[in-house]
Amino acid sequence: MLEQHTPMMRQYLGIKAQYPDMLVFYRMGDFYELFHDDAEKAARLLGITLTKRGSSNGEPIRMAGVPYHAAEQYLAKLAKLGEAVAICEQVGDPAKSKGPVERQVTRILTPGTLTDAALLDDTRDNLLLAVAQGEGVLGLARINLASGRFVLNEIAPGLLAQELERISPAEVLYADDFSHPALANVKCSKKRLAPWQFDLDSATQVLTKQFNTYDLGGFGCADLHAAIMAAGALLDYVKHTQRTNLPHIQSLSVEQGSQYIQLDAATRRNLEIDQTLRGEPSPTLYALLNTTYTAMGARLLRQWLHHPLQCQATVQARLAAVEAMRRQYSQLRPVLRNIGDVERISARIALKSARPRDLSGLRDSLQQLPQLQQLMVTADIHLLQTLQQQLAVPEAGLALLQSAVKSEPLPCCVRVV
Repeated sequence: MLEQHTPMMRQYLGIKAQYPDMLVFYRMGDFYELFHDDAEKAARLLGITLTKRGSSNGEPIRMAGVPYHAAEQYLAKLAKLGEAVAICEQVGDPAKSKGPVERQVTRILTPGTLTDAALLDDTRDNLLLAVAQGEGVLGLARINLASGRFVLNEIAPGLLAQELERISPAEVLYADDFSHPALANVKCSKKRLAPWQFDLDSATQVLTKQFNTYDLGGFGCADLHAAIMAAGALLDYVKHTQRTNLPHIQSLSVEQGSQYIQLDAATRRNLEIDQTLRGEPSPTLYALLNTTYTAMGARLLRQWLHHPLQCQATVQARLAAVEAMRRQYSQLRPVLRNIGDVERISARIALKSARPRDLSGLRDSLQQLPQLQQLMVTADIHLLQTLQQQLAVPEAGLALLQSAVKSEPLPCCVRVV
Protein backbone atom coordinates (compact mmCIF):
# COMPACT_ATOMS: atom_id res chain seq x y z
CA MET A 1 0.00 0.00 0.00
CA LEU A 2 1.49 3.34 -1.06
CA GLU A 3 0.22 5.20 2.03
CA GLN A 4 2.51 3.06 4.19
CA HIS A 5 5.59 4.46 2.43
CA THR A 6 7.36 7.74 3.06
CA PRO A 7 6.25 10.70 0.87
CA MET A 8 9.45 10.54 -1.20
CA MET A 9 9.11 6.80 -1.81
CA ARG A 10 5.43 7.26 -2.74
CA GLN A 11 6.55 9.74 -5.37
CA TYR A 12 9.24 7.39 -6.65
CA LEU A 13 7.00 4.32 -6.73
CA GLY A 14 4.33 6.26 -8.63
CA ILE A 15 6.88 7.20 -11.29
CA LYS A 16 8.42 3.73 -11.37
CA ALA A 17 4.99 2.17 -11.95
CA GLN A 18 4.82 4.07 -15.26
CA TYR A 19 8.18 2.64 -16.40
CA PRO A 20 8.29 -0.91 -15.00
CA ASP A 21 10.65 -2.25 -17.67
CA MET A 22 13.23 0.56 -17.40
CA LEU A 23 15.81 1.69 -14.89
CA VAL A 24 14.67 4.96 -13.33
CA PHE A 25 17.41 7.52 -12.65
CA TYR A 26 15.74 9.58 -9.88
CA ARG A 27 17.42 12.95 -9.33
CA MET A 28 18.21 13.79 -5.70
CA GLY A 29 20.53 16.77 -5.35
CA ASP A 30 23.84 16.02 -7.04
CA PHE A 31 23.05 12.36 -7.66
CA TYR A 32 20.79 10.14 -9.71
CA GLU A 33 19.56 7.49 -7.30
CA LEU A 34 18.11 4.07 -8.06
CA PHE A 35 16.00 2.13 -5.57
CA HIS A 36 15.06 -1.45 -4.71
CA ASP A 37 15.31 -3.87 -7.68
CA ASP A 38 16.64 -1.09 -9.95
CA ALA A 39 19.42 -0.45 -7.44
CA GLU A 40 20.43 -4.11 -7.32
CA LYS A 41 20.42 -4.37 -11.11
CA ALA A 42 22.40 -1.13 -11.59
CA ALA A 43 24.94 -2.16 -8.97
CA ARG A 44 25.51 -5.42 -10.82
CA LEU A 45 25.70 -3.90 -14.30
CA LEU A 46 27.67 -0.75 -13.47
CA GLY A 47 29.86 -1.96 -10.63
CA ILE A 48 28.56 0.68 -8.21
CA THR A 49 27.93 0.28 -4.50
CA LEU A 50 24.61 -1.07 -3.27
CA THR A 51 23.58 0.35 0.11
CA LYS A 52 20.61 0.39 2.46
CA ARG A 53 19.45 3.63 4.04
CA GLY A 54 16.46 4.46 6.18
CA SER A 55 13.25 2.51 5.82
CA SER A 56 9.89 2.71 4.10
CA ASN A 57 6.91 0.46 4.65
CA GLY A 58 8.91 -1.15 7.45
CA GLU A 59 11.76 -2.30 5.18
CA PRO A 60 15.24 -0.87 4.51
CA ILE A 61 15.51 1.13 1.28
CA ARG A 62 18.01 -0.44 -1.11
CA MET A 63 19.87 2.32 -2.97
CA ALA A 64 22.61 2.86 -5.55
CA GLY A 65 23.57 6.16 -7.14
CA VAL A 66 25.80 7.93 -9.64
CA PRO A 67 26.89 11.61 -9.68
CA TYR A 68 24.79 13.62 -12.13
CA HIS A 69 27.88 15.28 -13.66
CA ALA A 70 29.34 11.85 -14.48
CA ALA A 71 26.08 10.19 -15.48
CA GLU A 72 26.90 9.99 -19.20
CA GLN A 73 29.58 7.34 -18.76
CA TYR A 74 27.13 5.15 -16.84
CA LEU A 75 24.35 5.77 -19.34
CA ALA A 76 26.72 4.85 -22.18
CA LYS A 77 27.53 1.54 -20.48
CA LEU A 78 23.85 0.76 -19.95
CA ALA A 79 23.10 1.61 -23.59
CA LYS A 80 25.77 -0.84 -24.75
CA LEU A 81 24.19 -3.48 -22.54
CA GLY A 82 20.81 -2.86 -24.19
CA GLU A 83 19.15 -1.29 -21.15
CA ALA A 84 16.53 1.48 -21.28
CA VAL A 85 16.66 4.32 -18.77
CA ALA A 86 14.04 6.89 -17.70
CA ILE A 87 15.67 10.14 -16.51
CA CYS A 88 13.59 11.70 -13.72
CA GLU A 89 14.49 15.32 -12.93
CA GLN A 90 13.41 17.82 -10.30
CA VAL A 91 11.05 20.25 -12.01
CA GLY A 92 9.54 21.94 -8.95
CA ASP A 93 10.92 24.75 -6.80
CA PRO A 94 12.32 23.35 -3.52
CA ALA A 95 11.58 26.66 -1.77
CA LYS A 96 7.88 26.39 -2.60
CA SER A 97 7.43 22.65 -2.24
CA LYS A 98 5.56 21.11 0.66
CA GLY A 99 6.92 17.60 0.85
CA PRO A 100 9.02 16.10 -1.98
CA VAL A 101 10.03 18.41 -4.82
CA GLU A 102 7.96 17.73 -7.93
CA ARG A 103 9.75 15.39 -10.33
CA GLN A 104 9.00 14.24 -13.86
CA VAL A 105 10.57 11.94 -16.41
CA THR A 106 12.08 14.39 -18.89
CA ARG A 107 13.60 11.91 -21.33
CA ILE A 108 13.90 8.22 -21.98
CA LEU A 109 17.06 6.65 -23.32
CA THR A 110 16.78 3.39 -25.22
CA PRO A 111 19.49 1.78 -27.36
CA GLY A 112 17.79 2.84 -30.60
CA THR A 113 16.93 6.43 -29.65
CA LEU A 114 20.27 7.82 -28.47
CA THR A 115 21.41 11.20 -29.74
CA ASP A 116 23.94 12.41 -27.15
CA ALA A 117 27.47 12.47 -28.52
CA ALA A 118 28.88 10.73 -25.43
CA LEU A 119 26.52 7.78 -25.90
CA LEU A 120 27.13 7.14 -29.61
CA ASP A 121 29.87 5.70 -31.79
CA ASP A 122 30.94 8.54 -34.10
CA THR A 123 31.56 6.16 -37.00
CA ARG A 124 28.38 4.07 -36.85
CA ASP A 125 24.72 4.90 -37.47
CA ASN A 126 22.44 4.13 -34.54
CA LEU A 127 19.24 2.67 -36.00
CA LEU A 128 15.85 1.90 -34.52
CA LEU A 129 13.89 -0.70 -36.52
CA ALA A 130 10.22 -1.66 -36.38
CA VAL A 131 8.79 -4.85 -37.92
CA ALA A 132 5.10 -5.35 -38.73
CA GLN A 133 3.27 -8.39 -40.09
CA GLY A 134 1.34 -7.80 -43.31
CA GLU A 135 -0.48 -10.08 -45.75
CA GLY A 136 2.33 -12.32 -46.97
CA VAL A 137 4.99 -9.66 -46.34
CA LEU A 138 6.81 -8.00 -43.48
CA GLY A 139 6.86 -4.23 -43.24
CA LEU A 140 10.08 -2.64 -42.04
CA ALA A 141 10.64 0.95 -40.94
CA ARG A 142 13.91 2.27 -39.60
CA ILE A 143 15.00 5.64 -38.35
CA ASN A 144 18.32 7.23 -37.52
CA LEU A 145 17.15 9.67 -34.87
CA ALA A 146 20.54 11.38 -34.83
CA SER A 147 20.10 12.41 -38.48
CA GLY A 148 16.33 12.23 -39.08
CA ARG A 149 16.64 9.70 -41.93
CA PHE A 150 13.44 7.62 -42.08
CA VAL A 151 13.28 4.60 -44.44
CA LEU A 152 10.53 2.08 -45.26
CA ASN A 153 10.52 -1.18 -47.18
CA GLU A 154 8.67 -4.47 -47.44
CA ILE A 155 10.22 -7.93 -47.70
CA ALA A 156 9.27 -11.58 -47.88
CA PRO A 157 9.18 -13.12 -44.37
CA GLY A 158 12.07 -15.42 -45.24
CA LEU A 159 14.40 -12.44 -45.78
CA LEU A 160 14.16 -10.99 -42.27
CA ALA A 161 17.44 -12.50 -41.07
CA GLN A 162 19.20 -11.05 -44.12
CA GLU A 163 17.72 -7.61 -43.48
CA LEU A 164 18.59 -7.64 -39.80
CA GLU A 165 22.21 -8.41 -40.67
CA ARG A 166 22.27 -5.63 -43.29
CA ILE A 167 20.60 -2.96 -41.17
CA SER A 168 22.27 -3.96 -37.89
CA PRO A 169 19.76 -2.12 -35.67
CA ALA A 170 20.50 -1.07 -32.12
CA GLU A 171 16.89 -1.82 -31.15
CA VAL A 172 13.96 -3.67 -32.74
CA LEU A 173 10.27 -3.01 -32.11
CA TYR A 174 7.56 -5.56 -32.89
CA ALA A 175 4.06 -6.49 -31.76
CA ASP A 176 3.61 -8.71 -28.75
CA ASP A 177 1.77 -11.28 -30.89
CA PHE A 178 4.46 -11.41 -33.59
CA SER A 179 7.18 -14.06 -33.69
CA HIS A 180 9.92 -14.94 -36.15
CA PRO A 181 13.01 -17.18 -35.78
CA ALA A 182 15.31 -14.38 -36.94
CA LEU A 183 14.39 -12.24 -33.93
CA ALA A 184 15.73 -14.85 -31.54
CA ASN A 185 19.18 -14.65 -33.11
CA VAL A 186 19.58 -10.89 -33.53
CA LYS A 187 22.03 -9.40 -31.03
CA CYS A 188 20.35 -6.15 -30.09
CA SER A 189 17.75 -4.76 -27.72
CA LYS A 190 14.19 -5.91 -28.46
CA LYS A 191 11.00 -4.20 -27.39
CA ARG A 192 7.52 -5.70 -27.62
CA LEU A 193 4.64 -3.29 -28.16
CA ALA A 194 0.89 -3.80 -27.91
CA PRO A 195 -0.58 -5.05 -31.21
CA TRP A 196 -2.94 -2.05 -31.42
CA GLN A 197 0.09 0.22 -31.80
CA PHE A 198 0.54 -1.23 -35.30
CA ASP A 199 -2.98 -0.34 -36.44
CA LEU A 200 -2.94 0.88 -40.06
CA ASP A 201 -5.37 3.78 -39.66
CA SER A 202 -3.61 5.06 -36.54
CA ALA A 203 -0.22 4.72 -38.20
CA THR A 204 -1.37 6.68 -41.24
CA GLN A 205 -2.70 9.43 -39.01
CA VAL A 206 0.56 9.63 -37.03
CA LEU A 207 2.63 9.90 -40.23
CA THR A 208 0.45 12.44 -42.05
CA LYS A 209 0.36 14.60 -38.93
CA GLN A 210 4.16 14.48 -38.67
CA PHE A 211 4.66 15.45 -42.32
CA ASN A 212 1.64 17.78 -42.49
CA THR A 213 0.19 16.00 -45.53
CA TYR A 214 -3.27 14.79 -46.52
CA ASP A 215 -2.05 11.28 -47.32
CA LEU A 216 1.16 9.34 -47.97
CA GLY A 217 0.87 9.17 -51.76
CA GLY A 218 3.62 11.72 -52.30
CA PHE A 219 6.14 9.47 -50.56
CA GLY A 220 5.42 6.48 -52.79
CA CYS A 221 4.30 4.25 -49.93
CA ALA A 222 0.50 4.54 -49.94
CA ASP A 223 0.10 0.84 -50.85
CA LEU A 224 2.79 -0.44 -48.48
CA HIS A 225 0.40 -1.14 -45.63
CA ALA A 226 2.73 -3.33 -43.58
CA ALA A 227 5.55 -0.78 -43.84
CA ILE A 228 3.16 2.04 -42.85
CA MET A 229 2.09 0.08 -39.76
CA ALA A 230 5.73 -0.38 -38.77
CA ALA A 231 6.49 3.29 -39.44
CA GLY A 232 3.57 4.54 -37.37
CA ALA A 233 4.47 2.39 -34.38
CA LEU A 234 8.10 3.45 -34.67
CA LEU A 235 7.34 7.18 -34.86
CA ASP A 236 4.93 6.98 -31.93
CA TYR A 237 7.61 5.19 -29.87
CA VAL A 238 10.22 7.84 -30.69
CA LYS A 239 7.87 10.66 -29.70
CA HIS A 240 7.19 8.89 -26.41
CA THR A 241 10.89 8.56 -25.59
CA GLN A 242 11.95 12.06 -26.66
CA ARG A 243 9.13 13.98 -24.95
CA THR A 244 9.32 16.68 -27.59
CA ASN A 245 8.41 17.33 -31.22
CA LEU A 246 10.59 15.88 -33.97
CA PRO A 247 10.99 18.79 -36.40
CA HIS A 248 14.04 17.27 -38.11
CA ILE A 249 12.00 14.27 -39.30
CA GLN A 250 10.42 15.90 -42.33
CA SER A 251 10.13 13.09 -44.85
CA LEU A 252 10.51 9.40 -45.46
CA SER A 253 11.89 7.36 -48.32
CA VAL A 254 10.99 3.96 -49.71
CA GLU A 255 13.82 1.52 -50.28
CA GLN A 256 13.61 -0.99 -53.12
CA GLY A 257 15.45 -4.30 -52.93
CA SER A 258 16.58 -3.84 -56.53
CA GLN A 259 18.68 -0.82 -55.55
CA TYR A 260 21.40 -2.92 -53.93
CA ILE A 261 23.25 -6.16 -54.49
CA GLN A 262 21.53 -8.66 -52.21
CA LEU A 263 23.73 -10.50 -49.72
CA ASP A 264 22.39 -13.16 -47.38
CA ALA A 265 23.31 -12.96 -43.69
CA ALA A 266 26.04 -15.63 -43.83
CA THR A 267 27.69 -14.09 -46.90
CA ARG A 268 27.69 -10.63 -45.32
CA ARG A 269 29.35 -11.97 -42.16
CA ASN A 270 31.94 -13.97 -44.10
CA LEU A 271 32.91 -10.93 -46.18
CA GLU A 272 33.96 -9.22 -42.92
CA ILE A 273 32.87 -5.84 -44.23
CA ASP A 274 33.28 -3.99 -40.95
CA GLN A 275 33.51 -6.79 -38.41
CA THR A 276 35.59 -9.95 -38.35
CA LEU A 277 34.04 -13.35 -37.68
CA ARG A 278 35.29 -12.93 -34.11
CA GLY A 279 33.42 -9.64 -33.78
CA GLU A 280 36.50 -7.41 -33.97
CA PRO A 281 36.63 -4.13 -35.96
CA SER A 282 39.91 -4.98 -37.70
CA PRO A 283 41.24 -6.33 -40.02
CA THR A 284 38.17 -5.63 -42.17
CA LEU A 285 37.37 -3.94 -45.49
CA TYR A 286 36.07 -0.88 -43.65
CA ALA A 287 39.19 -0.58 -41.48
CA LEU A 288 41.37 -0.74 -44.60
CA LEU A 289 39.44 1.88 -46.58
CA ASN A 290 38.49 4.30 -43.80
CA THR A 291 40.77 7.32 -44.15
CA THR A 292 37.90 9.78 -43.69
CA TYR A 293 38.39 13.01 -41.74
CA THR A 294 34.85 13.54 -40.48
CA ALA A 295 32.49 11.37 -38.49
CA MET A 296 29.83 11.91 -41.15
CA GLY A 297 32.17 10.59 -43.82
CA ALA A 298 33.05 7.54 -41.75
CA ARG A 299 29.39 6.65 -41.29
CA LEU A 300 28.62 7.19 -44.97
CA LEU A 301 31.51 4.95 -46.02
CA ARG A 302 30.27 2.19 -43.74
CA GLN A 303 26.75 2.55 -45.15
CA TRP A 304 27.97 2.42 -48.76
CA LEU A 305 30.03 -0.70 -48.09
CA HIS A 306 26.98 -2.45 -46.65
CA HIS A 307 24.76 -1.29 -49.52
CA PRO A 308 26.64 -2.01 -52.77
CA LEU A 309 24.71 -0.41 -55.62
CA GLN A 310 23.41 -2.18 -58.69
CA CYS A 311 23.17 1.01 -60.77
CA GLN A 312 26.45 1.32 -62.66
CA ALA A 313 25.75 4.92 -63.66
CA THR A 314 25.61 6.00 -60.01
CA VAL A 315 28.78 4.08 -59.21
CA GLN A 316 30.61 5.68 -62.14
CA ALA A 317 29.42 9.15 -61.07
CA ARG A 318 30.84 8.60 -57.60
CA LEU A 319 34.16 7.34 -58.98
CA ALA A 320 34.44 10.36 -61.28
CA ALA A 321 33.85 12.71 -58.34
CA VAL A 322 36.48 10.94 -56.24
CA GLU A 323 39.02 11.13 -59.05
CA ALA A 324 38.35 14.84 -59.57
CA MET A 325 38.74 15.63 -55.86
CA ARG A 326 41.87 13.49 -55.52
CA ARG A 327 43.84 16.32 -57.11
CA GLN A 328 42.56 18.63 -54.36
CA TYR A 329 43.39 16.20 -51.56
CA SER A 330 46.16 18.19 -49.90
CA GLN A 331 43.96 21.30 -49.79
CA LEU A 332 40.80 19.43 -48.81
CA ARG A 333 42.29 17.59 -45.86
CA PRO A 334 42.87 20.55 -43.45
CA VAL A 335 39.40 21.95 -44.20
CA LEU A 336 37.68 18.66 -43.38
CA ARG A 337 39.62 18.39 -40.12
CA ASN A 338 37.79 21.48 -38.86
CA ILE A 339 34.29 20.21 -39.63
CA GLY A 340 32.31 18.76 -36.75
CA ASP A 341 29.45 16.28 -36.78
CA VAL A 342 26.94 18.72 -38.28
CA GLU A 343 24.39 15.97 -38.89
CA ARG A 344 24.12 14.95 -35.25
CA ILE A 345 24.49 18.48 -33.90
CA SER A 346 21.52 19.55 -36.05
CA ALA A 347 19.44 16.71 -34.67
CA ARG A 348 20.24 17.65 -31.09
CA ILE A 349 19.23 21.24 -31.81
CA ALA A 350 15.93 20.00 -33.23
CA LEU A 351 15.37 17.81 -30.14
CA LYS A 352 16.26 20.73 -27.82
CA SER A 353 19.13 18.80 -26.24
CA ALA A 354 22.07 20.66 -27.83
CA ARG A 355 24.80 22.02 -25.58
CA PRO A 356 27.04 25.08 -25.97
CA ARG A 357 29.85 22.93 -27.42
CA ASP A 358 27.45 21.72 -30.08
CA LEU A 359 26.62 25.28 -31.08
CA SER A 360 30.25 26.36 -31.25
CA GLY A 361 31.04 23.24 -33.27
CA LEU A 362 28.27 24.05 -35.73
CA ARG A 363 29.50 27.64 -36.03
CA ASP A 364 33.08 26.54 -36.71
CA SER A 365 31.91 23.99 -39.27
CA LEU A 366 29.75 26.48 -41.18
CA GLN A 367 32.75 28.80 -41.43
CA GLN A 368 34.56 26.13 -43.48
CA LEU A 369 31.89 25.91 -46.18
CA PRO A 370 33.20 28.70 -48.45
CA GLN A 371 36.55 26.92 -48.69
CA LEU A 372 34.86 23.64 -49.55
CA GLN A 373 32.79 25.35 -52.22
CA GLN A 374 35.89 26.95 -53.71
CA LEU A 375 37.65 23.60 -53.99
CA MET A 376 34.73 22.28 -56.08
CA VAL A 377 34.31 25.27 -58.41
CA THR A 378 36.68 24.07 -61.11
CA ALA A 379 35.48 20.49 -61.16
CA ASP A 380 33.39 19.80 -64.27
CA ILE A 381 31.58 16.91 -62.57
CA HIS A 382 27.81 17.00 -62.16
CA LEU A 383 27.84 15.36 -58.71
CA LEU A 384 30.40 17.84 -57.40
CA GLN A 385 28.52 20.77 -58.91
CA THR A 386 25.41 19.62 -57.05
CA LEU A 387 27.36 19.31 -53.81
CA GLN A 388 28.87 22.73 -54.33
CA GLN A 389 25.40 24.28 -54.54
CA GLN A 390 24.25 22.41 -51.43
CA LEU A 391 27.17 23.81 -49.43
CA ALA A 392 25.82 27.35 -49.53
CA VAL A 393 26.37 29.08 -46.19
CA PRO A 394 23.19 29.85 -44.19
CA GLU A 395 24.25 33.42 -43.53
CA ALA A 396 21.57 34.32 -40.97
CA GLY A 397 22.20 31.20 -38.91
CA LEU A 398 25.96 31.64 -38.96
CA ALA A 399 25.68 35.30 -37.97
CA LEU A 400 23.48 34.37 -35.01
CA LEU A 401 25.93 31.69 -33.85
CA GLN A 402 28.88 34.07 -34.17
CA SER A 403 27.16 36.74 -32.09
CA ALA A 404 25.52 34.51 -29.47
CA VAL A 405 28.10 31.80 -28.72
CA LYS A 406 31.46 32.43 -27.08
CA SER A 407 34.55 31.24 -28.91
CA GLU A 408 35.17 28.70 -26.13
CA PRO A 409 31.87 28.03 -24.33
CA LEU A 410 31.85 26.32 -20.97
CA PRO A 411 31.07 22.58 -21.06
CA CYS A 412 27.81 22.96 -19.19
CA CYS A 413 24.64 20.95 -19.68
CA VAL A 414 22.21 23.70 -20.64
CA ARG A 415 19.40 22.56 -22.90
CA VAL A 416 18.64 24.71 -25.95
CA VAL A 417 15.00 25.83 -25.94
